[in-house]
Parts: sequence; C-alpha cells; structure tokens
Amino acid sequence: MSEDALLFDVRDGLAHLTLNRPERLNAVGPDAIALWHRYAGEIADRDDVRAVLFDANGRAFCAGGDVRAMSELGGDGTSAGQVVTELADAIHAGHRMLRESAKPIVAAVQGPVAGGGLGFMLVADVIVASDRATFASRYADIGLTPDCGVSTLLPEAVGTRRALELTLTSRTLSAAEALDWGLVTEVVPADEVAGRARAIAETWLSGASAAYGQAKRLVRSGLTRDFQAALDDEARTIGAAFDTPEAAARVAAFAGRSAR
Repeated sequence: MSEDALLFDVRDGLAHLTLNRPERLNAVGPDAIALWHRYAGEIADRDDVRAVLFDANGRAFCAGGDVRAMSELGGDGTSAGQVVTELADAIHAGHRMLRESAKPIVAAVQGPVAGGGLGFMLVADVIVASDRATFASRYADIGLTPDCGVSTLLPEAVGTRRALELTLTSRTLSAAEALDWGLVTEVVPADEVAGRARAIAETWLSGASAAYGQAKRLVRSGLTRDFQAALDDEARTIGAAFDTPEAAARVAAFAGRSAR
C-alpha cells in the first residue's frame, strides 16, 4: 500500500490530513481509502489531537473515487461492485468516526470538488473555499449513485431540493454559488485559502478547545437522534464542562468582568 496517497501529521494538537494524488485530481483509490479509515480512527482516539486541518495537494481538492482504478477491481469470483461496496463501507466508517469525534475539522478547498469529493469535504465542520473552486456531482454522468456520505451530508448542508438539483443534473456550482447555497462556510482569494483555514484551526487550539470539540459533537450528533436524547446529552456535557479547570478559569474571569 502506498503511504503517500494520504498524508498525516500531528503537531501541537493539530492533526493535518492531506489528499496527495494531485496527478489524479486527488481521486481516492484503495490505498487512500485504507489510510482514511486508519487515520480517522487515530484522530478520534488520540487525546493529543484537539483540532483537524484537512486539505489537498495540486489544483483539485478531490474528484471523488478513482473510477478507473475501481473498474479494474474484482476477480476470483468477486465482482468489481462487491469490492466497491467494501471500499465505500471503509470510507463511511472513517467519515462516521470523524463526524462523531469531539475534534472540530476545517477544510481548505483550493480547487474543484466532484462526486464523492463532496462527501469528503462535507465531513469538515468549517469549509474555506478558494474563489476558483467549483462543485459538481457528476455521478449520473457515469451511471453511478452518490457515496461517501453525499446522500446525507449534501441535503444536510444545502437542503433537499438543492441537493437533488445538484445530483440529478450536470450543474456545476461556482464558489460564490456554493457560498450562497450553504455548501461552504466562506470564500477567499485562492492564495489565502491555506492561511485562512490554518488560522481557524489555531483559533480552536488557542481557545477553549475542549468546549469547541464538544460543541461540534453535540451539533453533529443532534442531527441523527431524537430531541430528548440530544437534550440529555447537552445537559450531561455542559455539566462535565463546568467542572473542568479550563472552564472554571474562564467562567470566573467572565463573572469578574460582569461584576465590574
């Protein structure tokens, strides 16, 4: 397995994930998928990871799955479709671990995103896009259906009608349109994407990082469970946060300012 398909580094509390197949527009094949699953689990489990920066090398962010590589899979009584299902399951498990973790994720999207790349991007909690980035589905163009969480994450971000428009047509969104739709958080000039995304991650690291992480987890998990379960989790989590030294110091400082 090539360890270079997805780069991973942890430094000073920041996990840095980089898609690294620029010659294939960062389309993910079996190697990148296996690494995605491995590193997602590591991020979720490591106590020294407090925030995540997700980006890509080259001119594109992610063109989705490497369809050419996947067309060559199968054999020995196993169809290519069966192998693709197994690969999709591995991607989805990685997505779930990252989504459910108490680690906020910022994505730096420097170029085009297509197909399953939308799902990888939408795992992030904050998305900074270049003004040159574009966004498209393209599944139906090759007779395939959404994967990588797109059928859930896309309507969650932009609403059902717009998700259907993007998946049932060949429409390509500009960065400005993606911002208007709610697909990305903000749009900046191309040469500012990396710096802006890192600045957001560093804000989390320098602030009440545990609180940021738990806030992310609560909001994300609240989308997939009933209201009472979400309320109960909120109550337990804020109570636990109140007892941490970090929160105690910040609450005391706030109370002192309010008293003045």
